[in-house]
Amino acid sequence: IPLEWFYTRGPDVKMASQYYQEMQESFKNNNKSREFPAHTAKVHSVAWSCDGRRLASGSFDKTASVFILEKDRLVKENNYRGHGDSVDQLCWHPTNPDLFVTASGDKTIRIWDVRTTKCIATVNTKGENINICWSPDGQTIAVGNKDDVVTFIDAKTHRSKAEEQFKFEVNEISWNNDNDMFFLTNGNGCINILSYPELKPIQSINAHPSNCICIKFDPTGKYFATGSADALVSLWDVEELVCVRCFSRLDWPVRTLSFSHDGKMLASASEDHFIDIAEVETGEKLWEVQCDSPTFTVAWHPKRPLLAYACDDKEGKYDNNREAGTVKLFGLPNDS
Repeated sequence: IPLEWFYTRGPDVKMASQYYQEMQESFKNNNKSREFPAHTAKVHSVAWSCDGRRLASGSFDKTASVFILEKDRLVKENNYRGHGDSVDQLCWHPTNPDLFVTASGDKTIRIWDVRTTKCIATVNTKGENINICWSPDGQTIAVGNKDDVVTFIDAKTHRSKAEEQFKFEVNEISWNNDNDMFFLTNGNGCINILSYPELKPIQSINAHPSNCICIKFDPTGKYFATGSADALVSLWDVEELVCVRCFSRLDWPVRTLSFSHDGKMLASASEDHFIDIAEVETGEKLWEVQCDSPTFTVAWHPKRPLLAYACDDKEGKYDNNREAGTVKLFGLPNDS
């Protein structure tokens, strides 16, 4: 290892160990998980509004639910109906806390406004949608379908601006924080990077030996992380596009990732019956959230160390229907 590494990384690691102690202490007192009824079937996706006041969930039951976060609990505000098939993924507008968008297998996406509790736009797409993301500047929504077509939709006019058919299995999609590159993870273990808005290929990174499933950018813009079928999470430097470290505590394909609001923690989950919470700068395990079944989706709150997640509720410990469609929250005070 070159000597410079110690000089450049030294302070990070020192700071990190202090952070490690603080978060260990915090989770010792705040490691309670609570569950909240959300749907009548399993939950595929959870996401927080940019101000952290609301949590939305999308489900196999064809609906989306929105909760308001009150001190230490989620209070259901509304259930959004209209899709004709499973809601596979949803996300909020990056700066407007009232708008969110859902992607469904019914070949549409829908934009919803929590102030009117109505669908303000239904956009027809060509295939069964599985992935969706909103550009950091709020102007574009990208949606990917089962046929590996990604459609770019103008968020104001609700019309398609561009469409790309890929020759590989497209898993998750995301813009970088600067909005000038578009990333796709694929079935061959690669991360494909396109320029945006030109959509010209910039680079293809061989990230994993098997299917590269999910991708997330940290809020500070320093790193992005990918999760793979090889059960590894890899952390990448955005500027250099090099892998900085790997997290290898899971045994099953990594389905979902989320960075904490300060970019210092990374939650990852799979069919393992726990969610791994790692310290980004050292790779050390900060905490483990115990689950009774595989986890589909995790999302850190945008301002607090609170983690929303949803599991495969079919495997309820005592009764198969006991927990169908719940949303869970970890990081609550033990005495709450």
